[in-house]
Amino acid sequence: MPGKRERIRMYPERVSAPAQTMWTADEIAQLCYEHYGSSLPKKGKPEPNHEWTLLAAVVKIQSPADQACDTHDKPLQVTKEVVSMGTGTKCIGQSKMRKSGGDASIIPMLEFEDQPCCPVIRDWANNPSVEASSNLEAPGYERKCEDLGSPVTKKVKLEPGTAAKEVTNGAAHPHSLRKQEGDPISPGINSYNLTVEELAAVTRIAPDNAKVIDVYRTGAKCVPGEAGDSGKPGAAFHQVGLLRVKPGRGDRTRSMSCSDKMARWNVLGCQGALLMHFLEEPIYLSAVVIGKCPYSQEAMQRALIGRCQNLSALPKGFGVQELKILQSDLLFEQSRCAVQAKRADSPGRLVPCGAAISWSAVPEQPLDVTAGGFPQGTTKKTIGSLQARSQISKVELFRSFQKLLNRIARDKWPDSLRVQKLDTYQEYKEAASSYQEAWGTLRKQAFGSWIRNPPDYHQFK
Repeated sequence: MPGKRERIRMYPERVSAPAQTMWTADEIAQLCYEHYGSSLPKKGKPEPNHEWTLLAAVVKIQSPADQACDTHDKPLQVTKEVVSMGTGTKCIGQSKMRKSGGDASIIPMLEFEDQPCCPVIRDWANNPSVEASSNLEAPGYERKCEDLGSPVTKKVKLEPGTAAKEVTNGAAHPHSLRKQEGDPISPGINSYNLTVEELAAVTRIAPDNAKVIDVYRTGAKCVPGEAGDSGKPGAAFHQVGLLRVKPGRGDRTRSMSCSDKMARWNVLGCQGALLMHFLEEPIYLSAVVIGKCPYSQEAMQRALIGRCQNLSALPKGFGVQELKILQSDLLFEQSRCAVQAKRADSPGRLVPCGAAISWSAVPEQPLDVTAGGFPQGTTKKTIGSLQARSQISKVELFRSFQKLLNRIARDKWPDSLRVQKLDTYQEYKEAASSYQEAWGTLRKQAFGSWIRNPPDYHQFK
């Protein structure tokens, strides 16, 4: 109907029965390991036989059914593509956080949050009357086949098969995802993918099967307001299911643990608040693949899904997803476990790599190598300058969002951005009403002790 404001429909991908047979955990892990070796530079990677790191990635999978509209004369096949990848082992301490929003944060999910801006910019800004496909590829980006001739502004909704479907953590070492949720895992629980020697290296389990009283511990600290760990000997030391902050040596962090953040993404989506202005529904991961390491399916299920499964009264489009959780039998070659096994009796101490790499399949500045939250090589003199900003810092992501707005006529903006005058990063986030409502519900019903940064950390423009 002329004059009626419509919305672009881009449907979030969810796991269906056929989709579950399109790939295996090993295929996803191998794809990510190969991408790490071939597409990421040497700069920022661990020093051989001396350092180790963690690896995480977002993988997009497109099924033959999803491609049918795009490929009239090409053979149909399942396509798997790494669209975002990151490495790193360290978090910014609370005392080093900057109110200007200039330090780096979550890798690779902040890279992923930046990705949808590319197709949105091309289709909405350049031709708002045409439906956007949320294909995250930079080259070869094409519109869907539907004939949509309406000249009105539309709102984005992810189409089947175009959103990222898997995130894989290829780090095989004690601090894998379920660890930071505080799960003590008994020796041998689903750890069959490791040899006895490998298991001993990461768990201190004696090869002769001698009883080990003190098992897995996490350095992640319980947030204020949580019940806290019991501190009892052995497996009873930790209490499971608690919110935690990532560990920091000396300077405590305000960064929530990996499993806490992923549990939040499984309800709110991984796109963040800003992009919800352009989306009808959140972007959800459909599966998580864990690399070869001691592993508990029960702990992963509880950490990422179980803690939020009783949520109710969420806004339309939001909900707890039936996330598929799998483990690969392939070991990441620069994980702590792998490096420890290779170096044997090599001199010197095995240490975590101090640098972090973030890579994203975007046309401009796809690579970012940081140390201490700043681009590697930053000096004290340049801190505070544009050159000292990480590409995945909040302020830079906000700049990308502002560039998108500048390319769209104000009368074509989504209603959520036009109803009031917005100025700061915080104001733009708060204006995403459905996202904020869902986030409020999640905090009220499940994550009441979640640490939130003071508002003055989000007042930059």
